[in-house]
Amino acid sequence: MLPLPEFPWDRLTPFKERAAAHPDGIVDLSVGTPVDPTPEPVREALRAAADAPGYPQTYGTPVLRESVARWMRRRLGVLDANPDAVLPVVGTKELVAWLPTLLGLGPGDKVAFPALAYPTYDVGARLAGAESVASDSLLALGPETPKLVWVNSPSNPTGKVLPVDHLRKVVAWARERGAVVASDECYVEFGWDEERPPVSILHPDVCEGSHKGLLVVNSLSKRSNMAGYRAGFVSGDLDLVRRLLEVRKHAGMIVPAPVQAAMRAAFDDDEHAREQHARYARRRTALRAAFERHGFRIDHSEASLYLWATRDESCWDTVAHLADLGVLVGPGDFYGRAGANHVRIAFTATDERVEAAAARL
Repeated sequence: MLPLPEFPWDRLTPFKERAAAHPDGIVDLSVGTPVDPTPEPVREALRAAADAPGYPQTYGTPVLRESVARWMRRRLGVLDANPDAVLPVVGTKELVAWLPTLLGLGPGDKVAFPALAYPTYDVGARLAGAESVASDSLLALGPETPKLVWVNSPSNPTGKVLPVDHLRKVVAWARERGAVVASDECYVEFGWDEERPPVSILHPDVCEGSHKGLLVVNSLSKRSNMAGYRAGFVSGDLDLVRRLLEVRKHAGMIVPAPVQAAMRAAFDDDEHAREQHARYARRRTALRAAFERHGFRIDHSEASLYLWATRDESCWDTVAHLADLGVLVGPGDFYGRAGANHVRIAFTATDERVEAAAARL
C-alpha cells in the first residue's frame, strides 16, 4: 500500500470554528450530507426486516437485485439491465476505495481518474499499491494503458455532465486496450439543465448494447436520504460483477439484511425521489442567486448537488471570507490542483440554513 494523503477535511477545522462563531450559528455548505428525513416507506421496510438473526446474502436478495434492475430500466434507460449483474455494496465510498484491490490491481498498474475528482479514487489506487493518474485527456496517459479508468458524470465537485459522444469515446478507447471503465453515477438523477441531462454509461447510446468492460456505481445516500444506511450497488459487466462477488464473499463485505430490504423499498418508489429533487432545486436556485449577487461566478454545475464557484482568487481566501460570514464551503483544491481558485458549495442544508446563507451574502 502506498502512503495515504492527509485527510483533507481536517484542514477545514479552523474555518469551521470561525464560521461557528457567527451570532446566528454556522451554515455548513461544505459537505454534501443529506439533512431531510429518510422516506417513510424506507423506514417502514427497515423496521419490518429488523428481525434478522441469520447471515445476509453477499449477492443481495433476488428481489433487491430485480428492484435495482427495474430502476435502471425505468430511470436510466438501461433497457437490458440484468438483475444477475447487480451487487449491493456497503456505501459506494467503500466500493470506490477498494475496487482496484478487488479487481486484482497492484504495483505497476495505473488507475486513471479526472483531474478534478473525488479524493477516494486516488486513495483506492494507493490502497492497491497502484499508480494514480489524474487527467482529463486519454491521449495524455501515454503508451501505457491504465487497468482502470474512472468516469464521474455528473461530476463531484464541478457538477459537469459529460455528453454521450464523450462517454462513447471513453468506452471505445478502453475496450480497444482491455481497460475497465468504472462510472461513478451517484448524482445521475440530479440534473438541472434539460438540454444536458446526465446519462449512464450503460445506456445503449453510450455502450452500444454491450456492458463488456463496464461497471457503474450508484448510491441511495443522496437520492433517498439514506447516507446513514450505507446503501449502494455496482452493476454492469456480468463477469466483472461475479469476480467482485467472489472476493467480497471471502472478505465478508455484506450489506445487512434490513438495509437490503430498505434499499428495495427505495428503488421501488420514485415519488420520494421527485420530492427530494424539487427541494434541492429550490435550494440551488436560492444559493446560486445569492452567491452571484455576492460577486461569484458559477462554472459548470448543471447537475449534482453542488455549485462550483469562484471569485478568481485562492480557494482558501474564499473559504476564509465566507467563514467570517458564518458560511462554510469546501476548498476546490481538495479535488485536485485544477480547483485551486474554486470552492464547492453544497445545497444539502435545510431551507432555514439556506435562507440564512442567502441573507448573509
